Amino acid sequence: MSLTDKRYAVWFAVVLSFLAYGCLGYLVPRDNFALLIGCYAIAFISFYYLYNTSNISEKELFGYGISFRIILLFCLPFWSQDFYRFIWDGRILLSGVSPYEFRPDDIISNVSIFQSQELYQKMGSLSTSHFSNYPPLNQFLFSIVAFLSPKSIFFSAFFLKVFILFSDIGIYYFGKKLLQLLFIKTKRVFLYFLNPLVILELAGNTHFEGVMLFFLILGLYYFFLNRWLLAAFCIALSISVKLLPLLLLPFVYHKLGFKKSFFFCLIVILFNILFFLPFLTNSLIQNYSETIALWFVNFEFNASFYYFFREIGYWIKGYNTIGIIGKITPVFTIIMILFFALVKENRNSYSFFINSLFALTCYFLISTTVHPWYVINLIILSLFTKYRFAIVWSFTIILSYFAYSQTPFQENMILIFLEYVIVLGFLYYEFFKNNKNKTLKLANNILV
Repeated sequence: MSLTDKRYAVWFAVVLSFLAYGCLGYLVPRDNFALLIGCYAIAFISFYYLYNTSNISEKELFGYGISFRIILLFCLPFWSQDFYRFIWDGRILLSGVSPYEFRPDDIISNVSIFQSQELYQKMGSLSTSHFSNYPPLNQFLFSIVAFLSPKSIFFSAFFLKVFILFSDIGIYYFGKKLLQLLFIKTKRVFLYFLNPLVILELAGNTHFEGVMLFFLILGLYYFFLNRWLLAAFCIALSISVKLLPLLLLPFVYHKLGFKKSFFFCLIVILFNILFFLPFLTNSLIQNYSETIALWFVNFEFNASFYYFFREIGYWIKGYNTIGIIGKITPVFTIIMILFFALVKENRNSYSFFINSLFALTCYFLISTTVHPWYVINLIILSLFTKYRFAIVWSFTIILSYFAYSQTPFQENMILIFLEYVIVLGFLYYEFFKNNKNKTLKLANNILV
């Protein structure tokens, strides 16, 4: 193919991407599964082509990534209703009510915020019946949005997306710097920045994983610069957006040693306690811990091994054993995290990222709930390793949206099985290939 033909192919892929994102953002509801998966497949194939084409500069790829996000700035989130809860939390916080103290169900009859009934109805009964599970920095950002747009849901969603857009730009900038610091090709950052799952779930659906991952990448950048006090503060901010980075704290042990890692974790925890202080009440700990526990013992969506164990539970007990399995899962998670963090070697950057990646992967594989945007955490860690199964998962996980096309809501276990068979099969292939290459390299060194 000539250089001119390649440029035409690039423009064609870019145009297809624009059309796919435009359709998904403005025309295709999540209950139209055939159109949804079709447009998503087009976006993903275009992403694959753009990333693997050698005649596109990184500056151009960055411009495309920004342009695709800008398309989605002006639509209401289309695959998720979580943003209604974000707006609710921000507005009641500005009105002087703590979202950790009252459920929407408790105060809907006397709350004084604008559009309270619309927000209440559209966030869904699952959200209205529980206290907020979003940590303090998230609440602070929600309240800024409420201040900027106290009477418009559209503009509230717009400002939420602006926060996420700038966070993604920050991930791009510091992600490249971290890749350079670790002597890894900087182009890998586009596996995140151009990934359709990232663009649609963050810029489109306003999930705050992007903000959390910005602070995490910033913290890891300073961590590998050996500026560990600043790293601890940034990681504390990351946890104060989403709690997931708490699982990565033990991975600093091998690099810092016992004394430094103890103070590193202590600083992170103390900062998060400090962030919670403005919300401190007698019931804060109980309300928040109960809400977090729901993710283990109440909610089920797009799980893998959990569904297998649930079927065994039905066979043995005759009923859904999520209450039993959900209590075992956190214990197993802690054991697994400590194994990858403390037993496995994590002194160099590659082992740090690869063990973190596998630990979080195992955590999601045993979880009762795996929403599509959760996989974005694996995408960001995979940039610093040779493994690409998270990229494959970012495509197959779209199959989980089939459940929203059913009335009543119902998952298709054949599609869930297909999603995980492809991902686990690719993971097995990569693991076998990488270990084979490692063995051959070791054998060659011995022969030499």
